[in-house]
Formats: sequence, C-alpha cells, structure tokens
Amino acid sequence: MKDRHILRNRYLCLFDIIGCLIAFFMTAVMVNPISHTIRLMLCLLIPFIATTAVFLVIEAVFGIYRSMWRYCSISDAVKLAKACLLGFADCVLIFAGYALWCEIGFPGTVNVPGCIKFGILFGVLAAFAIICIRAMVFLFYRYMRYKSGKHEGDAKRLLIIGAGYSATLFIHDMIRNANLYYDIVGLIDDDESKKKCTISGYRVLGNRDSIVRICDAHRVDEILMAMPSAKASERKEIIDICNETGCKIKTLPSVDQMIVNGKFRMRDIEIDDLLDRDEIKLNSDEIVEYISGKTVMVTGGGGSIGSELCRQIMRFDPGKLIILDIYENNAYDIQMELNEKYPQNKPEVVIASIRDVERMEKIFELYKPEIVFHAAAHKHVPLMENSPAEAIKNNVVGTYNVAKCADKFKCLKFVMISTDKAVNPTNIMGASKRMCEMIVQAMQKVSKTEFVSVRFGNVLGSNGSVVPLFKRQIAKGGPVTITHKEITRFFMTIPEAAQLVMQAGAYAKGGEIFVLDMGKPVKVYDLAKNIIRLAGYKPGTDIEIKEVGLRPGEKLYEELMMKEEGLSSTKHSKIYIGHQVEVSIDEVEEKLKMLEDAADSQDNEKIREALHMAVPTFNEPEKVNNLAAAVN
Repeated sequence: MKDRHILRNRYLCLFDIIGCLIAFFMTAVMVNPISHTIRLMLCLLIPFIATTAVFLVIEAVFGIYRSMWRYCSISDAVKLAKACLLGFADCVLIFAGYALWCEIGFPGTVNVPGCIKFGILFGVLAAFAIICIRAMVFLFYRYMRYKSGKHEGDAKRLLIIGAGYSATLFIHDMIRNANLYYDIVGLIDDDESKKKCTISGYRVLGNRDSIVRICDAHRVDEILMAMPSAKASERKEIIDICNETGCKIKTLPSVDQMIVNGKFRMRDIEIDDLLDRDEIKLNSDEIVEYISGKTVMVTGGGGSIGSELCRQIMRFDPGKLIILDIYENNAYDIQMELNEKYPQNKPEVVIASIRDVERMEKIFELYKPEIVFHAAAHKHVPLMENSPAEAIKNNVVGTYNVAKCADKFKCLKFVMISTDKAVNPTNIMGASKRMCEMIVQAMQKVSKTEFVSVRFGNVLGSNGSVVPLFKRQIAKGGPVTITHKEITRFFMTIPEAAQLVMQAGAYAKGGEIFVLDMGKPVKVYDLAKNIIRLAGYKPGTDIEIKEVGLRPGEKLYEELMMKEEGLSSTKHSKIYIGHQVEVSIDEVEEKLKMLEDAADSQDNEKIREALHMAVPTFNEPEKVNNLAAAVN
C-alpha cells in the first residue's frame, strides 16, 4: 500500500514538472516572437531548472505530495495556495538573481527588466499549472464516481433540509465516498438570504413551506434532515411536513456525535426525534461532587433504566459501582459493556433478590454502598393485575428491605425510581409504587440517610414500551394495536430519564418526591401513526391501526402529581419537587404488615382491598376514565 502511494506521488511530481515546462514554453511565446522562443528558452534554462526544483521542494515540505487529491479538503487547498505563493516569490527572486549575475559577469547578454518580467509571468503560470493539476485529479475522480453511480442505477433522489455547515460536510463526504451515492436535487432553508444560492454546487430551492411541492416536482425518494442544532419543536414541525410527502426521512448526527463515533453518516429518523423536547443540559459539577469516588449501588441494574443509570454513573468516576439484579443475563451484558469501556474501574455484579432481607444485609455489610439508586421493581401493569402478590412482595417489601439496609449501614443517599402511575393510581402496579413513595418519605423522618423519590412517565425503548411492540407488529405487516384512540402518555428517552435522576440526586435534602418535566403528553394513536410513517408505510392504507380496548387497570390519561402535592422549582429547569404529604414510619409499617398478610393469602381480591386501605388515592380505573372522558 505504501509503494502504491509513493508511485502516485511520483506521477504527480512528474505532472508538476510537465506543467512547469508547459508554463515555461507559454511564457517564452508570450514575451517574444515565436521564432525566438527556443533560443530564449535555452538562454533561461538554468533559472527554469532551479525554479522548477524549488517548486517541487516547497511542495514536498508543505506535504502536498502526501495529500490524496481525489479527497482534497479546504486545508489541503490552503496548503497548496501557500506553497504556490512561496514558489512564485522564489521564482521571481531566482530569475532576478540570474539576470543580475549575468549582467555583472556577462554584460549585455541578458535584458534584466525583461528577465524579471519573464520570471513573474512564469511564476504565475507555473503556480496556476500546479493548482490545475490538483483540480483535474479531484474533478476526474468525482466524475468517475458520478458516472459509476449513474451506471449502477441505484442513486436515490435526495432533498436536504438545512443549508448550513452540516449539509456542507455531508455533501463533501458524499463526493469523497464511493459507497455513498445520492442524486441531490437541492436544499431547503428558512433563511431567505440563502434562497437561490448554491451550497457546494447545489441550489437552495425554497423554505419549509416548499417541501411538499419540491418533493412532488423533483420525484424525491429520501429527505435528509441536516439541522442537528435545531430546537426539538422546530425539528418536529419539519418532520410533520416531511411526513406528508411519503418520502423516507433520515437525519444527520451532531458534529459532536460524529467526532465520538468517527462517522458522519445518515441515520433513520427515530421516534425520539418526534418528541418536542430539547437536549438535556446537566450540571456535571454537582453530580461529580456526590458520585465521584463513592461506592454506588444500582438495584435492578440490568434493566432498561438501571443499566442506563450504570452507564451514566461510570462517566462520573465512582469509587466502585455495584450492579445488583435478580436476572443474571441483563446484569452480565451491562457488566461486559462497562468492563470494556472502563477497564481500570470495572463494576461488580451481585445476583440477589431485594425480597431476601438477610441477603441484602450481607451485601450492604460487604460493600457498604454510600449512594443507592433503587430501580428494581415489577413495572408491567397488566401482569401485576393478574399477580398482585408479586407486586407487593417485590415492589413494596423489596423497597422496604433496601431502604432499611440503607439506613442501617449509613448510606448517604437513597434515590428511588418511581412512576407517574403512582399518582392517583388505578392499578396494582401504580398503587404499589405509591406505597413505595410513602416508605421513602417515612424513612426520611427516622434516618440520617437522605431518602428521595424521582417520578417520571413512560420511557421510550424500555422493556415493555409500546415502541418495540409497534415495530414488531409493523414488521409482520400489521395491524398495529392500540388500546384506545384517546389514550395519552408522557414519554422521555432512557438516557434523558437516567441523567435527570442523577441530577435530582444532587438536589436531595431528604423526603422529596422529584417530578421530572415530561413535556407535552402524546396520544398513543398519533405515536403509532408516526412510527408507521417512519417505517415507510401509510397508516390505515398499508398498515391498519386497530383499537382493542383498555387493558385491566389502564388509565386514559396519566398525571405527574397529586393535587395536594403542588410543585416547586429547583435549579434545573426540568426537575421539580412535589410538596411532602406527611406519613409516619409507624403508619407505614402498619400498612406494610397488612399488605404482607394479604399477599401471603394469595387472594387477589383481598390484596386489592388491602391496597385500597393502604393507599387512599387508589381508585378503580372505570371511575377515573369516565371522569376523564367527561372532562375532555
């Protein structure tokens, strides 16, 4: 490979010599009659040879021969321009020096002003020839790639949204990469000053209002969103317009992601892009202060939220990360991932059930965690309706066990992951998580550990999320099933949720229920339509959306806080604090005993009655849904 590169450089050097020779001949023709051209060239052969050698040496010093000109960049062009400018200056000096030397040694043999004039003109033409050779190499390979793509007939017609830096980078990357071929029809930008301008040879055709018309007129196959820095609301508006065209939509990563991943490639629009939510900005200093150097335990560390918490925690250099989970496969996966990424600070995996209080005490005694993120829980609403005893044993009793261990072994912070389903719950899972919130608030009153809960809604892509379900149904040709056309949910991404949980932990004083800003609620019906469109199909035509009825315990509308809680702000714009509802540890332990007895009976009705007594806000779903339907 190295020999081939050297060979290419030799050919380029030879072309430079030929270019300089042609420039020399043209200069001689331009400054003298054609009959005297050969004689003049022989007379100035010495400065010509010296100047050509200097040009070649300067190019070598500037690294011009190390560049691959088929993939030239702005920096390559700047280096070439500097080399040619310096070569031109040296050319003038060499010809001027040669004329003066001849005038002193051999008076009358050379016309000094004429020789200097010849040197200036030759320097300009030689530099021009060298630049043209590189331009021809670049254009030749670009043409060959274009011709090859056309011949293969696999070029897709592409419309680019955004005529900025990212679009320019993509176009340049496409030109250089033989495996990335598109027939770009033009660009779209809302900046009126760019209209009818060209970006890297491609015209700006209009603004967002022109997208549908342009796609139809130019038979566009794909649309590329090249605006990674745009606000989430703006991106969603444009994606909604693009969805009207029926074209496949893709997007570019940010330049930061490009640097991290080492690639600047398109990706399909994901459902995350449709959420009207801007990027989370963390106060890293606050998180570092309470995480760095500490022993941190994550219960349920192999789950969707738990594993992402582990990833985020490792960014802040904990003294030791303990991943605790009952399911070994997921725990092993996240352990292997983090071992590879952080070989100097490998996490430790502990397989255990939070129901086993003796096992939990042994683990806390051994590792002495200073920070506990409690994410372990049963979360599937319909499954817990059928197995309510498991919700009590795992969610409620398990949380109490971990909380008691955190107090006994003097942890600094205990952060429990809660859910919006704990607010005015209509199902067993939600009621069990509300009971967990009460345990956490009660423990705060009798412990020096800072006990807090963090409450948020549905997480896109998590185990049991509707998004993977919809994608599987689309892959089978449909139908996509929803429970009710009016059902709405709050959504956020897994990394977003994990990051805000960690930030909330920094604000913990003890006893708070932190409520994350989930943005606007999303209709699941609209979500299903968008996922179908993103897959390249038309909702209702290609893929049917079927309404199957509400599942047991399911709410039409979720809430993030109870009326009596209210909200107060924190230093972070997306984190709020619900006002505490007073509950004592004696009251909680009394309710806990009642729930354990009910769970031991294995009588589902008895368990439901006990939960109604323990959680006063627990309502039957029919009552809540009928009220919500009447209001809306």
